Amino acid sequence: MGYWGYREELSRAHKLRRVYYEVLRDDLDEFVLQYGLVESYDNFKKNNMDYPFVERRELKPRARIPGQEYEEHNAFLIIFIEDTLPASYKKYIRFFDVNKTVKSNLIASGVLDLSDEFDRGWKYLDSIGFSGLLRKMLPVDYALLIQRDPVSRATDRYALSHYHVRIDWPISEAAEEMGKDLRYIIKDLYERGDKTAEDIQKKFFEMYGLPIMAGGRRTAASVAAQYLKRLNSISTVYVSSSESRSVLRFSERGISRYILVRFTLQEMLEVSEENSMNLETFTSNYVIDYEEKDGVCILRVDYDHTPPARPPQDGKIRAIKAETAWTTICNQLIMPKPGVWKYPLLSVNVVYT
Repeated sequence: MGYWGYREELSRAHKLRRVYYEVLRDDLDEFVLQYGLVESYDNFKKNNMDYPFVERRELKPRARIPGQEYEEHNAFLIIFIEDTLPASYKKYIRFFDVNKTVKSNLIASGVLDLSDEFDRGWKYLDSIGFSGLLRKMLPVDYALLIQRDPVSRATDRYALSHYHVRIDWPISEAAEEMGKDLRYIIKDLYERGDKTAEDIQKKFFEMYGLPIMAGGRRTAASVAAQYLKRLNSISTVYVSSSESRSVLRFSERGISRYILVRFTLQEMLEVSEENSMNLETFTSNYVIDYEEKDGVCILRVDYDHTPPARPPQDGKIRAIKAETAWTTICNQLIMPKPGVWKYPLLSVNVVYT
């Protein structure tokens, strides 16, 4: 049973809310891939720079990722919650009146100037102006918070409620809570010694598909995803990193990593043939650009957790083993271009070949 409650267990009202949330999340997925990957790629091209493609071997669990930052790569952090955050969560997720998405705050913080138009209705996801507002807000440091609007009682509406949201939950506490959930400790991170405490904190990063020395946004995203497990509803955290050149999504479905990949002409022909389509159909709907004769596509890699990263069935306390892998690849999929409507994701195997 998931901590969030499966749809079949919900009331009819909450079943409908879950469906609506997932539809809005589909649209948000498209937006973040366009902004985080396609437009980042365009930034490099405009500056006559080669795009730093992620090596396929970097997608393997526990693989080392180069530590170089790229200013041209769009970076952001978005938290999207099915319900409304309780006020008690403000202790570690900093959402206050001073960083609400209202015009006076946006002008005071320099996001907008006095000449900018602003309609408070744009903050709602079902508004025609939402994508424009979101694009303007994404470069703002820290996180954007999208949640159910508690004022809209008759219907479930979702709004970009806060910006410049800081995640202040300590990593040690996030790792401690994970360790207790997985039955490696009972009460305290250091109850079984410094070595176990250090191993649990290292495994926390592996749990979320991150290297131990991951940068600030990715660390904040993993901590937020762990903290939001306290809710009885689902949540999704998106993070784009200028170091990893990828978009990560943490949700009740697990971990997904999106990157741009070059496919040779032969690889594109093989994928087209395996999916009963001609090459022209494939390139029109899946290739965002060309690098010489190679097609540039969006690749999604999904990661699943191995038994050591899941609560034990017997509920007994167990010893942590640092050498045991906690994540494994379960899907590799070529994404259709953002905006493509009728073509599905295509299964491939490129990481281990």
